[in-house]
Amino acid sequence: MKKLLFVFNPHAGKGQIKDNLCDIVDIFTKGGYEVVTYPTQAKLDGYNKLCQCGQDYDMIVTSGGDGTLSEAVKAMMTFDKKIPLGYIPAGSTNDCAQSLSIPKKMLDAAREIVDGVYFDYDVGKFNGQYFVYVAGFGAFTDVSYETSQTMKNKFGHAAYVAEGIKRLSKITGQQMRVEHDGEVIEGSFILGLISNTISVGGMKKLIASGVCFDDGLFEVVLVKTPKNAIELSNTINEAVLNKLNDKHFVTFKTSKVTFTSVNEVPWTLDGESGGKHTYVEIENCKQAIRFKLKPNDITAEQTAVQCSAGDMIMTEDGHPVVIEDQYEIED
Repeated sequence: MKKLLFVFNPHAGKGQIKDNLCDIVDIFTKGGYEVVTYPTQAKLDGYNKLCQCGQDYDMIVTSGGDGTLSEAVKAMMTFDKKIPLGYIPAGSTNDCAQSLSIPKKMLDAAREIVDGVYFDYDVGKFNGQYFVYVAGFGAFTDVSYETSQTMKNKFGHAAYVAEGIKRLSKITGQQMRVEHDGEVIEGSFILGLISNTISVGGMKKLIASGVCFDDGLFEVVLVKTPKNAIELSNTINEAVLNKLNDKHFVTFKTSKVTFTSVNEVPWTLDGESGGKHTYVEIENCKQAIRFKLKPNDITAEQTAVQCSAGDMIMTEDGHPVVIEDQYEIED
């Protein structure tokens, strides 16, 4: 019988795992796995557990918020072999789960792990540290780890929004030199996102189009520092409407990018503090982690299938991509 290690955060998402744990274990057992459960006790506990014994298992499943998933991926990037990873979202926002179309209902997510297919997903490397879906600096990027667990559990995503609103009057720019693919960009930016996701902090609009999770490329968005309150308002409106004007935004795709600044700049990795840096090198580790999931298997060969913005579909060559605008797939 195959061995499965289930590492979960018992406090994430109002502790909802407690009401579903037995049923989840039952689903995995019926799926042919001998299940070992491990509730994390503190930050980095999941990481340490997986580093200690994760390679002894045939499958690893983690449940919690984006931070719990990030710990699992960081640990698994140290493994000598590629072990499949399943994810049951239980946090307040769950950006990565939204990107991969993983069900919000925990039992449905567990069933899709058992019945799903393997998908190799890109992972980021930030000055030697790994991250799953986003590295960022500037406005609002520290909201996730500055918002208390009590507030997250009580108010969910609204807690992040409330914390973000409090910071609007304190937005300041960071002078940066950005280098990628032989190009140099210099300027002041209030926000920078280097991502492999359709959602950051639950917001789906502030991401460059055409996201593909296994192409070895990041989507990069830099928000230029506004000169006054009116320009700030225009910038926010463009972000909300997903109309990123070159006057206010810089967007590009790349597999490697560096950031240089005079002052130390605080960075965030997957919603957790990434430390303060004057130089940052970010690389894409193409298809480094193997998820087990069940993506929408719509292909271009199907006719007149209505797709909605945000849906993940499979292209003819087997690559998941995210639909940016509503359209119909035709012959």
